[in-house]
Amino acid sequence: MKSLLPLLWVLPLLGGVTPKLPPELQGVGIDQKLNAQIPLHAEFVDQDGKTVRLESYFGRQPVLLALVYFRCPMLCSQILSGIVSGLRPLSLQPGRDFNVVAVSFDPQDTPATAREKRDEYVRRYSAKAGARGWNFLTGSPESIRAVTEAVGFRYRWDERSKMFLHLSGIMILTPEGRVARYLYGVEYEPKDLKLSLIEASHEKIGSAADEALLFCYHYDPATGKYGAAVMNLLRATGFFTLCALGGTLTFLWRRNLREDRTALKREWQR
Repeated sequence: MKSLLPLLWVLPLLGGVTPKLPPELQGVGIDQKLNAQIPLHAEFVDQDGKTVRLESYFGRQPVLLALVYFRCPMLCSQILSGIVSGLRPLSLQPGRDFNVVAVSFDPQDTPATAREKRDEYVRRYSAKAGARGWNFLTGSPESIRAVTEAVGFRYRWDERSKMFLHLSGIMILTPEGRVARYLYGVEYEPKDLKLSLIEASHEKIGSAADEALLFCYHYDPATGKYGAAVMNLLRATGFFTLCALGGTLTFLWRRNLREDRTALKREWQR
């Protein structure tokens, strides 16, 4: 059974209180580095087996950057599906108004796996638009590290599950290759994508994004349960969510009670 758990980590619901991450997730995260310059000289291999530099996708158009790995059985596919769903309603088109660049952070990925993924999501996007503007890249550990460090993307290999632990999100880059905006999660609203791409096309750097993140974590088929660390995080998230909901309901109940008493007092005074 394929084993990954997208764990919702909603920081705004926690009222700024962030439980300490378990050892399994230490070192995993996304550090927002707005206005950081990505290494345009870094070399990769595209889905056609051609060696390219990142600079070939920049210059006149903004870039939607997705850091994924092509053999990921769950979360990365959801990220790419979210990109397709968010872009489909837009009048902006890949290859004409912007470029999509998906960079694998797994050095074991190959141009063949990149092409398979590229073709799959191009078909999902449009049966007529073609593959122009959709670029799926593989590279050496050095090139991968140069890009991930530039945008603050931190991940690590989990030897137990034989998978990468990482967070979900995409970056919008300006035509000069500077980080303009971060969008988190696996679903991206068309209006957010459109605004981000238009702003980036004018070299405008956005503000820091709310960190509503998804952890990529493993499911243990031997026990039929998620790891203890995941369950603790789920319990903590649920606890703080219930506290926030309970506090809101209590506030509304007390406010309505005061209003009722005030109205009743006025009636008696008449």
